[in-house]
Amino acid sequence: MAVSGQDKVVYVYDENGERKDKFSTKPGDAAAKVAYQVQGMAFSPDSTKLAIAQSDSIVFVYKLGADWGEKKSICNKFAQSSGVTSLCWPGRRHQECAFGLVDGKVRLGQLRNNKSATLYEHPDSSAVVSLTSAVRGNAVLSGHLDGSLYFFSFDGNGTQGKLAQHPCVPTAIAWGESIVVAGGDYKVVFYDAAGNTLQFFDHSGDEDLHEFSSASFNPTGDTVVVGSYDRFYTYRLNRQRGLWEEHGSKTVGNMYTVTRMAWKPDGSKLSVGGLCGSVDLYDACIKRIKYKGKFEFTYVSLSQVIVKRLSTGTRIALTSSFGLEILKINIKDDRYLTAYTAETLLLGDMESCKLSEIPWRGGSGNERFIFDNPTVCMVYNAGELNMVEYGKNDILGVCRTEHISPHLISVRLNESAAQYKRTIAYLIDLQTVCVLDLNTGVTLATIQHEHKVDWLELNPQGTHLLFRNKKCRLHLYKVETQQLTTMLEFCKYAQWVPDSDVVVAQGRDTLCVWYAIDTPEKVTTFPIKGDVEDIERSEGRTEVIVDEGMSQVSYALDEALIGFGYAIQRKDYQKAIGILSPLQLTGETQTMWQQLSALALQEQQFEIAEQCYAILGNVAKSRYLHKVNKLLKENKDPDDDGKGSEFLVKVQLAALNQQWQTCESLYLDQGKFDDAIQMYTDIHKWQEALSLSERTNHPEHDSLKENFYQFLLQTGQEIEAGDFKEREGDYLAAINIYLNGDAPTRAANAFRKMYNGRFPGQYDQGVFENILEGLQRLRLHEKVGQFLEHFGHFDRALDAYCKGHAYKRATELCRREFPSEVVRLEEEWGDWLVRQRQADAAVSHFIEAGQAKKAIEAALHSRQWARVAEIAYSLDRETAKDYYYRIAKHYEQARNYAEAEKYFVQASVPQEAVDMYASANHWEAAHRIAAGYMSKQEVQELYAKRGRELEHNTKFKEAEKMYLASKAPELAIEMYKRNDMFEQMIRLVSVYRKEDLADTHRRLAEEREAEGMLKQAEHHFVEGKFWKNAVQMYRARGMWDDAIRVAKLHGGSSASKQVAFAWAVHLGGDEGTKLLQKFGLVEQAIDYALENGAFEHAFDLAHNSRTTQKLLEVHLKYAMYLEDEGRFKEAEDEFLKAEKPREAIDMYLHQHEWGSAMRVAENHDTHSVPEIFVANGRVLAEQKDFGNAEQMFLKGKDPELAMQMYREAGLWEDAIRVAEVHAPNRVSELQRELKSSVMSKQNPGADLQSLVQQGQMLERSGQFLEAIETYLEVPADASPDPNRLEELWIQAVKLAQDHVPQKSYEVVDIVAGRLTEISRPERACDMYMACGLWNKALGLASTVGPDLVDYVEHHKRAQDAGQDLRAELVQRPAGQGAMMMGGGGAGAGGMGGGGDLYGQLELHLGREDWAKVEEIASNAGDPALVTSVAAQYAQTKLQQGLSGDAAFILSKFECNAEDLDLLELYKQVSLEVLASTRHDERGEAGLFALLSKVTSGAGQALDQGAREEFTRLLEAAHYTKLMGECRGAGLHQLAAKQATSLLRYIGAIPADKAFYEAGTCMREAGELNMAFVFLNRYLDLTEAMDEAAEQTGDQVLDNGDFVNTDIPYDFHLPSGHFLDEQRREEVRDWVLTVSMDQQVDQSLSLRTCANCGVETYEASLKCHACSSPVEACVVTGYPIPLGEKVSPTGQPARKEDWNTYILKFKKCPWTGTSQNPIY
Repeated sequence: MAVSGQDKVVYVYDENGERKDKFSTKPGDAAAKVAYQVQGMAFSPDSTKLAIAQSDSIVFVYKLGADWGEKKSICNKFAQSSGVTSLCWPGRRHQECAFGLVDGKVRLGQLRNNKSATLYEHPDSSAVVSLTSAVRGNAVLSGHLDGSLYFFSFDGNGTQGKLAQHPCVPTAIAWGESIVVAGGDYKVVFYDAAGNTLQFFDHSGDEDLHEFSSASFNPTGDTVVVGSYDRFYTYRLNRQRGLWEEHGSKTVGNMYTVTRMAWKPDGSKLSVGGLCGSVDLYDACIKRIKYKGKFEFTYVSLSQVIVKRLSTGTRIALTSSFGLEILKINIKDDRYLTAYTAETLLLGDMESCKLSEIPWRGGSGNERFIFDNPTVCMVYNAGELNMVEYGKNDILGVCRTEHISPHLISVRLNESAAQYKRTIAYLIDLQTVCVLDLNTGVTLATIQHEHKVDWLELNPQGTHLLFRNKKCRLHLYKVETQQLTTMLEFCKYAQWVPDSDVVVAQGRDTLCVWYAIDTPEKVTTFPIKGDVEDIERSEGRTEVIVDEGMSQVSYALDEALIGFGYAIQRKDYQKAIGILSPLQLTGETQTMWQQLSALALQEQQFEIAEQCYAILGNVAKSRYLHKVNKLLKENKDPDDDGKGSEFLVKVQLAALNQQWQTCESLYLDQGKFDDAIQMYTDIHKWQEALSLSERTNHPEHDSLKENFYQFLLQTGQEIEAGDFKEREGDYLAAINIYLNGDAPTRAANAFRKMYNGRFPGQYDQGVFENILEGLQRLRLHEKVGQFLEHFGHFDRALDAYCKGHAYKRATELCRREFPSEVVRLEEEWGDWLVRQRQADAAVSHFIEAGQAKKAIEAALHSRQWARVAEIAYSLDRETAKDYYYRIAKHYEQARNYAEAEKYFVQASVPQEAVDMYASANHWEAAHRIAAGYMSKQEVQELYAKRGRELEHNTKFKEAEKMYLASKAPELAIEMYKRNDMFEQMIRLVSVYRKEDLADTHRRLAEEREAEGMLKQAEHHFVEGKFWKNAVQMYRARGMWDDAIRVAKLHGGSSASKQVAFAWAVHLGGDEGTKLLQKFGLVEQAIDYALENGAFEHAFDLAHNSRTTQKLLEVHLKYAMYLEDEGRFKEAEDEFLKAEKPREAIDMYLHQHEWGSAMRVAENHDTHSVPEIFVANGRVLAEQKDFGNAEQMFLKGKDPELAMQMYREAGLWEDAIRVAEVHAPNRVSELQRELKSSVMSKQNPGADLQSLVQQGQMLERSGQFLEAIETYLEVPADASPDPNRLEELWIQAVKLAQDHVPQKSYEVVDIVAGRLTEISRPERACDMYMACGLWNKALGLASTVGPDLVDYVEHHKRAQDAGQDLRAELVQRPAGQGAMMMGGGGAGAGGMGGGGDLYGQLELHLGREDWAKVEEIASNAGDPALVTSVAAQYAQTKLQQGLSGDAAFILSKFECNAEDLDLLELYKQVSLEVLASTRHDERGEAGLFALLSKVTSGAGQALDQGAREEFTRLLEAAHYTKLMGECRGAGLHQLAAKQATSLLRYIGAIPADKAFYEAGTCMREAGELNMAFVFLNRYLDLTEAMDEAAEQTGDQVLDNGDFVNTDIPYDFHLPSGHFLDEQRREEVRDWVLTVSMDQQVDQSLSLRTCANCGVETYEASLKCHACSSPVEACVVTGYPIPLGEKVSPTGQPARKEDWNTYILKFKKCPWTGTSQNPIY
């Protein structure tokens, strides 16, 4: 940064604001001593020069140098006739700077010639007050004192003109994405490039604002800062809206006027200069992010990011040249940059600082980047490989391949070539290599290889391709000549030496080096002991590193030979000679000399070529080139014009290259015709000489022709001499010459030309016969025939054709002249072809001759089996059988069994086909043929016979197949038995003789036992389930250990104990005991004795074993035995000896001997005393002796059992009585249980009296609602007395009127129905009238009769007159008819006063006339009544399956969160709507409105648990409603996110519905990976539901696959399927199809946690690793990324999703208010 102030000294600072240097400016004229000021400064685009404009009419350009402290020198100065006011340096004009003058001119200072020129000038010479250049560096703009704006564009031929007229002096101008102009009118105006006003910002209302003084755009042109007094304003371009937006201002006190502002070239910092000398440096970044702790990203604008390496401080500016927002940045291998915008892809190399930006739409992040080439980045996406050269903003090339390993792709950029050559080699498939020219897109070569290629690489020039196949063969392919050479048969390693055409490869134990790649046969080898690791080339030395196990060894290569290739590549032939000259002439160096000589000749470096040929020993070429060089030197003689020598040089060079036409042209240009003719004759090109002499009308042309003729004769070229004479028209002479030269064929042709069309007798017969003689002498019979045929001698011609075996011509002649001879000739032709061993060609001729047998024999001889079959079809069946058999044998040998079978059958030998298939082990086919052509008995005999043969040959497996095929498995079984192959025998028995399997095992075991093979016997005993026999076998032989082992293994511990006991008994006494102790089997023996009742023996064993615990166990078992025998006293003693008094007590309790039990308990176990009382109480309770039972329970200190007894007996008053005395805390619980018992419908057999008692009890306990429900549960058939029923139901109405008025209408409705059911409609009318339900009363009365109608109308008139008969109507004694009563009155007690309010509400609810409902509710003044009616109506809708209608109805009324019944209804409606199989827009909207009321003001009374539950239902309803809207509007991306978010609410939403809709929406949005996971999960759920349907209880599905998500996994399976079977099958088909698609990832999409950086599920609101929460978007439910949150209505949302929704629906998704997008 350079700064200059009033002292005219330039101070230079680094990027951190630290001063590093300074220098003083100089006046334009030192002698004049005129005071001046620095008017402006500008750096050159490369920052190496600094231009300074001074008020003394001069502009200096200083050269700054590369380092701090270097001397600053003036390299250019531009003196002007007028004062300089402003200065700028356009970014694209490295050698030109622009400056404005007081006289209105804008001039351009040209550094190359140190001159300045006028770009344009103001027509009125208005002074330039401001000057700026475009950010792109292609134009300048000036502001003038009169407010005019002029521009000049450097593009094309340069355009200029007036841009606009600003209303004030434009003191501050800048040019970025738009042009900004500001001045003293306090307005900031933005213009476009055409001068049209885009926007303006008026700050005139700010009293503290002074005029604007300067402006500056950031390097990307989308941010501008405009300076004023003590402050500056910032404006930024909103690219989405295409508008400039003010982003605030910065006020700095005492800064005064902002004189200058400048941005750092990378846009990361802004420097601001003040009038009083202050310079402030501002950090201009939007945000700063650290990447993996190694790099720092500084976002200086949305389209520019500074990437800084923290370890070294190096940085690179990543900028979108299209001004697009950079969305994501990654760094690969700590070197290579990749970044995405919405429409482009940015790639960069941080070491070379080269950046590229290419069009790239829809970057999904699935691209694969390959950075193995330091100059080219390869991007693989969707099967295409895109190549991008760093520093170039276009795609280098594209190719389609599936093989993207770095070892299978090679790209070469050859910058040293005359044309910038770019080549790639890649695999089309594993056996096809393609070499492509990236400049033209032309395929240079396609290599089809026989084996798979596993490595390939181009040489640096891209002219040779080296590749290796899977067989480890190394091949070299020369692209230009399409030549393939095998370099090495076995190759372990291969590589080009860097920057050369030298190849290094490793064989088995040999290092091979090819210095001359064009001669691959010349190779230098070194024996090595290890494997080649790498090739290192540095400091003029090239080494091959070989790993020999314990150490690494380097082998130096010949750097001179390697350098030769580099010199040739650079066309430095002198250096190439210098490299080769010191080297000995070997095979490799000789090839290099030859290559150098050819290139030197091609480039006309004749001295070098001469030297090369001299060294190679090619003296002729060397001397020839020496002559040429000599001529060239003579051509340089200043005294000679050089034309003659130059002409000779050209001729000599053309002759050297054998370019004779060029030589001729050169001679003719010089007029030297004779020399040209002489040249042709010298090289014996007579035809060219004659042609030239004829064209030039040479006087010696005839002589030249004669000389040519004599030359031909002298050199023995008779044929050429005859041709010469023939061309001259002298046919006879030509014929004689041809005959003398033994060329009768040419003589015959000449004779035919001479006598063309003549007949015998019209030509020279002697010559004719001479020609025939010559042809016959040479045995040219076909030529003889043609000659004779031409002149009409057809008989002789036919004989000649036959003699020469020219049967084709003979046949054609016969068809024309001798048709009867054609058949004979065809047969003769066929016989001759057979003799010539061309039987295949003879077949057709025999067929033409009608010789079928000869034809078929020829076809057989030539193995044309199809032709044989074709011909055989024309023969009689018996004759053809032999040929069919021979065809079949051929196909059998060729293993074409299907064809062989066909012809065996046609040959009537199906047995052969069966044998063929049997030999080939194709038994199914053999069986098929045998069954079709042989009898069943023959087939079985065939198989049996074959089986015996195979058995005899010990081919038991094949024999088994034969026996089984013959339906005789017993033969196979016997075969295996005879050969002691018992395992195979058992296998067959288990399959074909299952019923004999066990017996077979037993017989085999007995046989093995008899043979003493006990282990094998044991095996068969066990397999046959005769393990006891095996035990007995071992016992009989005294092998007790094996007996116990077998018994324990197959009979369990009981069987082993039995054997152990038997062993002990066998031994007897102490010895048996000791033996059992030795083997640790004493306890087993005791257990066995106890199980078998041998208690004395058990006591003996226990005493001898001295195990106290086992002795106690024996006493216990003995006591239990005595108890079973009824010897209770003895049993008591044994129980006490076993230290088990509790068992003794239980014994007495079981016998109901309470005294004995109490005695034992008091003496031995006092803790059991209460249990005895309880047991006694239970027995008394069973005997219905409740009083004594209660006393026992209380003595046993267990009043709970007493209460339970009374509850089970239905004696609730006694239960409550006991609770009040002994368990007061249980009173309320018992009352609730009483309520539950009364309400329960599980006791349909309860009689009327029981219900009445329960109702009265509930009345007394104050539970009036439960009492009402109890009375209403009395069915119509509970009593034959209708008066009794009427009393109970009327009592329910009274209780409702007095204690539960909100239930009055419902109770009256039920009671009226019941009364009508028992034929008391008049009492039903009384109930309706008592409640004011006149419409219902009249409706019921009209169904009964006119008298009852009159009765109701009478009471209605009385009610209208003000009489109150309600109490009378309700309290009328049962059985009194309505017709006996009169009067009526208005309702009271909460039920009257408004007419038929209930009926009116119900009527208008049914019509959904909400306005009328609200009017009635308002007039009624009873919100609870209206809510109750609406709830009843909604309940009806819910029962009808119309859950959406129910939700809609409830949403229209106020909510009562204090009513638990209503809350339960709300919850039930919510669950039903969310579980609906179809989307009901009205119902979902109604549900959202209802739950909003429940959770807002109406829900203040909810406890915390209920509030959380209804809030969860509200969120589920919200996203369900939005998902339906978005799917209907085609917003599939939003719908997919909403459906995915709904997975969090599984439980409220059925799991199968949630996963199905999430998967379906993801599929519609194109997110196939998520769709696959969700729909696959849906199928798992359906399968689990089907399995659960066969079981009882809830089945909980393990949802472990989603453990790292916030999707619930402890939900219960839905009871019914969301989809029918057909649609479920469609889902299965789709999932199966996608599972085969390799492009689908089949996993959940992830996002990076902003807190910990871990990849977590993208829709999760909490990171699974660090548990950090993220706010959910109100539109989608997805997490809101950092920096993307908006909340215009108080609900958080992601900006992009908010705008997408608002653009479509124009309303807030939560509140429904009108909204606009936010940008």
